Order: sequence, then C-alpha cells, then structure tokens
Amino acid sequence: MPAPRFIDIDGKRYLWRDLLRQRQEQRAAARRAEQPALFELREDCRPPAARTAAGRYREPSLFADRPE
Repeated sequence: MPAPRFIDIDGKRYLWRDLLRQRQEQRAAARRAEQPALFELREDCRPPAARTAAGRYREPSLFADRPE
C-alpha cells in the first residue's frame, strides 16, 4: 500500500511532504538555537578546597569568622 499523499487535520487537507519539510526546518532551527546566559559568568578564583561546601567544611579558612 503506498504512503498517503494528503492528511486531513481539523478538516483541512495538507500535503504530507510539505508537513515533513516544515518539521525538518523546525528541527534544524532548534539545533541552531542558542540559549543566552541568565547572568554574567565569572571565574571562581577561590582555592579548589573552598569551591564546594564539603571542602570548606573539611578545610576552614583562617579568616572565615572575621567580620567584613
């Protein structure tokens, strides 16, 4: 049985190959899309042990309790 040439959606008739082409364009556009950052990314200049909560717990800093 050959593939249908048309498809009915909500009482409207569409060419099947046009729908496939539109879907391919959608997928290509989604692959090209770029997600902007929500905030400025900055480099973490802390020592490696201070970058995680576990590291700060294991190796507390000498000046950790000093008021700023």
